[in-house]
Amino acid sequence: MTYPPIDSYAFLSDTHTAALVAADGAVEWFCVPHFAGDAVFARLLDRNRGGVLELTVAGCAEPTRRYLPDTLVLESRWSTPQGSAVVQDFLAVAPGEGAQPLRADKMLVRRVTVEHGTIQLAMRVVPRVGYGARDVTWERAGRRWRAVGTDLWVGGDLPAEAGGGELRIEAELSAGTTVALLVGYDDDATDVVDPDELLARTCRTWQAWSARSDYTGFGSDAVRHSALVLRGLSFDETGALIAAPTTSLPEEIGGVRNWDYRYAWHRDAALLLLALFRLGHAEEGQRYLHFLISVCTGDLLTPLVDILGSTAEEQELPHLEGYAGSRPVRIGNEAAEQVQFDTYGHILDAALVYQQLTGDLTGEQWALLRKHVDVMADRWHEPDHGIWEVRGPRQHYVNAKVMTWVCLDRGIRLAELLDDRTADVQRWRTARDAVHAEVLERGFNPQVGSFVMTYGSTELDASLLRIPLVGFLPGDDPRMLATIDRVRQELEIGPALLRRYRADDGLPGEEGAFLLCSFELVSALVLAGQRDEARKLFDQLSAYAGPLGLYAEQLAADGTALGNYPQAFTHLALIEAALNLDAAGDRDALHEWADRGGR
Repeated sequence: MTYPPIDSYAFLSDTHTAALVAADGAVEWFCVPHFAGDAVFARLLDRNRGGVLELTVAGCAEPTRRYLPDTLVLESRWSTPQGSAVVQDFLAVAPGEGAQPLRADKMLVRRVTVEHGTIQLAMRVVPRVGYGARDVTWERAGRRWRAVGTDLWVGGDLPAEAGGGELRIEAELSAGTTVALLVGYDDDATDVVDPDELLARTCRTWQAWSARSDYTGFGSDAVRHSALVLRGLSFDETGALIAAPTTSLPEEIGGVRNWDYRYAWHRDAALLLLALFRLGHAEEGQRYLHFLISVCTGDLLTPLVDILGSTAEEQELPHLEGYAGSRPVRIGNEAAEQVQFDTYGHILDAALVYQQLTGDLTGEQWALLRKHVDVMADRWHEPDHGIWEVRGPRQHYVNAKVMTWVCLDRGIRLAELLDDRTADVQRWRTARDAVHAEVLERGFNPQVGSFVMTYGSTELDASLLRIPLVGFLPGDDPRMLATIDRVRQELEIGPALLRRYRADDGLPGEEGAFLLCSFELVSALVLAGQRDEARKLFDQLSAYAGPLGLYAEQLAADGTALGNYPQAFTHLALIEAALNLDAAGDRDALHEWADRGGR
């Protein structure tokens, strides 16, 4: 069996877990009991061993598909010479309370309505536990089937037969008939099992959430859809935003650059807060900030944590062949053990944004954050592993130094806002100014004519585009203009498509264009005063979206989607670029925005 394109999958979420649905209607990825749990459907990573929920309508290979407006409900239309049916696939959600405005019903629903004629419908439910390692056995439990030894149960309107680790359903359905299959992963999740009510409630809940945004500016449709994707990637219990709901989708087909992205990275934390508040989702912004600070309790910060605030050892799963033969399949992420000083800057930047927007930062929260500003005042001169998690010796990465400057700068500004006269602000100022001077002296290479990836290097990397976006230098500074030009010359592999870097990172093979960086180029061009060029690149990047408006992490020069999917950072950078382009259309707003360093 061949592997469908990565960006052909539909993304479903109930903000507790996620599912991916292939173009032929097969649910090929589903983790329980949450995003970071066991993938009981994992055919995405192995066509033979991975579990799956199949749907077949005789005479129709693939349906037409769309999301119902302002929802993550997938609607598919199946047509044959004998009849047609419409199918809604969704993870059911309901309105929540207070700071948790959405609540997961913990149920995957497949609702089928025959519009005219007759159809021959077949479904197979084949969960395999241990990421496809073991079959399940089924037992009847009243009107449901239960997968023994798991929390999975299956119910619905049609009779099923069990055998060989799977449930099989076959039926001929006529016009006007509606049937549903329910796959639950928690017995106590909901007392509602009527599929019509679940559909209506799920649509209302997502649409009410989307309606809180009154943004009608540049790229509003893409912005609203991206915000919906980001909400779908946010864990309802803690507010953590995972980078993607998948693991080991390759950065190079057949290669080894396959990582588990079901983790919360702290980079771009401030950008996420700004996007949430700007788009009318203050509750989610507050929950995310509280989660972010809750993981700052240790002496040193880890660059990523899981949805519960912990880390997990990286492991390989040799029984899975990997997407299109891309081994190894990994769970857990070793990058959590790295030293990444940019993390400190992102967290302090987010805290400043939060305080500027709400004024709600508590004394206890500030005490935790202040400790980490002190750490950077002491350690800013040390090398680290860098934002791109190169698995090699520590180096003096320019982006890390810039983000260290951000940590110290935001710490100083927070101390002033909070009127904290006990903080050692003078020491922070001395360190901040020293970092700034050193980056200008050692991070800019006159021979290359631009900033570079590491001190003493001639290599560039796309994280340099963030220098003006965090206010380290003005966007039209000649050194930045030259850096933008050099980054495009060295790292562009197609129209608007930038690689992160070309330097040797110790791994075989190479990756594609990193779409986060590609959208950040748009923002950097806006700050550089090149709005027309930025608009052209935004339009080109918009054309690279998958058929359902979703983006993977990367893109090959030939348009092949690569990496884990859908990628939160790509959608977040799209929102940033659109908001920046929108602000650039208003001269007063642009000046105010530029004074804040592009925020």
